[in-house]
Amino acid sequence: MLQQTTVATVGDYFRRFVERWPTVAALAAAPIDDVLSAWAGLGYYARARNLHACARTVTERHGGRFPDSEASLLALPGIGPYTAAAIRAIAFDHPASAVDGNVERVIARLFALRTPLPDAKPEIGARAAGLVPDERAGDYAQAMMDLGATVCTPRNPRCVICPLMEACKARKLNIAEQLPARAPKAEKPTRRGLAFVLANRDGAILLRKRPARGLLGGMDEVPSSPWREGKLVIKEALKDAPVPANWKVLEGGVRHTFTHFHLELAVARATATTSRLAKLAPGSAWVEIDRLTERALPTVMRKVISHAAKS
Repeated sequence: MLQQTTVATVGDYFRRFVERWPTVAALAAAPIDDVLSAWAGLGYYARARNLHACARTVTERHGGRFPDSEASLLALPGIGPYTAAAIRAIAFDHPASAVDGNVERVIARLFALRTPLPDAKPEIGARAAGLVPDERAGDYAQAMMDLGATVCTPRNPRCVICPLMEACKARKLNIAEQLPARAPKAEKPTRRGLAFVLANRDGAILLRKRPARGLLGGMDEVPSSPWREGKLVIKEALKDAPVPANWKVLEGGVRHTFTHFHLELAVARATATTSRLAKLAPGSAWVEIDRLTERALPTVMRKVISHAAKS
C-alpha cells in the first residue's frame, strides 16, 4: 500500500484490510472484487490485484508461508527487487539491501552522488548494498527508511541531529537539499472523454466492469467514451452512450491525474426507461446509491458520480 502512497493516506486502509483478512490464507480465499473494493481510493490498483495473486500463490505453492530466498520471492506476483529485499531483511533478518525512495535520498546525500535519478539508481544500489550489516539487517533496513522519512527529508533536512552527519559528504558541501538530483519530468498529456451516469427509475446507477488487465483493471466504472488526446467532440462522444436515452451533458466536469496522463471527463446524465440487464452490455449491473461504497469504484468514478449527483 505504501508504494506510491503516503503513510497518512494508507493508515486507515491498512487497518481495515488486515482486520478483514488477517492471514495470507484469508486473503487468498477472498473474491478479487472484494479486495478491489477495499482498495478503492488508494489508486494504482495493480497493487491490489498483485497482492491477491501473491497470497494465492503463497498459499497454493508454499503452504501459506512466504519463502526466504531471493529467487523464490521474485517469482511471486507483484514482488520486485525492493520488496524481496525488504522481506528478506525485515522478516528473515538476511543481509539484503532494501532501497526505497527514502533510502535513495540518504545514500545520494551520504556519498554526494550528483547523477540525476533514475540514472543514479545503479550506483545508489551498489553503495547501499555495501553498508548492510551481517547482523540485525532488518533493524538496519527499517532504521535507514525511518532516517530518510523523519530526518533526511526532501526539504529542510535535519542535518544537525542526523547520526550520519559526520560522514555525510552532501552536508559538508552544503548541497544536501539539492540531492538526489532528478531528471526533468516529461509533460503529461491530457486525455478527454464523456462519462455516462445512467440511473433507473429506482435511482440505481449503471456500472460496468473494466477489463481485468490494463489501467484500473477489474474495477467498476460508469460507461464512457474512449479516453483520447485532443478536443472532445460531444456529438461524436454521445454515440458511445450505453443505451439510447435523453442524455443531458452537465456543466463543468471532472479532472483526474494518473501516473502518465491527465484525464478530463465531461459528464452526461440520463434516466433509463427500463432496468432489464438483457439490453445492456455483459458485465453491466444496476447498483443502488447506498451500495456504491461496496463496489470497486476508483476515485475518478466516484468524482464523476458525485458531480452528476450535485448537478
